[in-house]
Amino acid sequence: MAAFVRVSGPPNSNFLVGYPGISATLPRIEGKVEIRSAVGYSAPVNISLVTIALHRRETIHPSADSMTKKHLAAPRKEITDIVGKEMLLYRCAGGKEFEPVLSMDLPFVIFIPYGRGGEEVARRVPPASLQLPSRTAETFYELVVTVQQGAQKQDKFSFPVPISRYDTLSTFGMYNRPESAERVTDHLVTLGISLPRWSYGPLDPVSVYIRLSPNPDWLNKAKRVTIQKITVGIDEEVIYNHEGDEPTRKVKTLAKTTQAVGVKMPEAGYFTNLGLVFPAQDRRDSDGIIPRGKAAFPMYAVSGFTTTGTLYKIEYYLTVKAQMSSARDILLRQRIVVCPFDHAGCKEEMEAIEQAAKDAATVSPEDPMLPASTIVRANEKDGLKVLGMTMVGGMRKPLID
Repeated sequence: MAAFVRVSGPPNSNFLVGYPGISATLPRIEGKVEIRSAVGYSAPVNISLVTIALHRRETIHPSADSMTKKHLAAPRKEITDIVGKEMLLYRCAGGKEFEPVLSMDLPFVIFIPYGRGGEEVARRVPPASLQLPSRTAETFYELVVTVQQGAQKQDKFSFPVPISRYDTLSTFGMYNRPESAERVTDHLVTLGISLPRWSYGPLDPVSVYIRLSPNPDWLNKAKRVTIQKITVGIDEEVIYNHEGDEPTRKVKTLAKTTQAVGVKMPEAGYFTNLGLVFPAQDRRDSDGIIPRGKAAFPMYAVSGFTTTGTLYKIEYYLTVKAQMSSARDILLRQRIVVCPFDHAGCKEEMEAIEQAAKDAATVSPEDPMLPASTIVRANEKDGLKVLGMTMVGGMRKPLID
């Protein structure tokens, strides 16, 4: 008899418990696998084995956003990994091919790796779910339940699980320290920048303190330099197949602002503050309606964010360009971190993260104290009561208390 399989999370909450990327919260997927008959409400189902695993599927097709290149380029590349370990939830007694059951509720917990274990791939924090426009790159997760019914029949049931990462929140102290960088060309002028913080989300203000200073050893020559304009921009760089033989880089400028200066280099140097707003993607269509989200992907207002998968990685740079006459232009690229949530959203998460860490303190990854499985076998006395049925005069009837 065919099996109907469903995965349900804890009451009034999501499958995902804790915050992936933050080890103190012990990120994990909790729930139970429910198995019933797919044909006939009270017909027994023959079950030999039930397992569950969290699969990560990653695909890239760098040319998918171009109709002309799409047909000429290599086909879509895909990999599938198991995150953590596959879990055995049920195996029928030895010597039997299968066990006829009326219903099964099998609790499980899958711990998501939270250590950065270097070469130990199994311990790396899995990248967040993401789908770039035109599916040039995507990462998605699904719980895959395998049900073995005797020697001949094995079915797989998959349930999408969106996973976010919380280790790039702009509210963390490590991102709120000033970052500075310098670049020199022609030995005449030094371009220096300072960022008050270096993690940003959609619609967050990005402020850059810029300093152009002459070389004191070449002062007469440096004073002849005219600062024409200064441009600040944010670049998104997607590197496809970054661990492979032929990485493909695609750079896109997301936002840019230019300040016309038109002054000769002062002896004390030139200082200015430039700012722009980190762009957010508007998900609404022409009628102002947000389309229904896909179950495997959280709805993000940014098209991408800082992430590293197996087949691709996305990095962001703040670029500052000083255009001058009588000296070569200076271009400085400073790496920044882009978070899928804005600064206000990050602040809201902080309290919940602290609470999740307190809750996780009582959980042991070695022995997570799962509730007992509930299995009603077909030959059990009063087994039909679980399904709301009973036998009356040799016939199955709805049970009326």
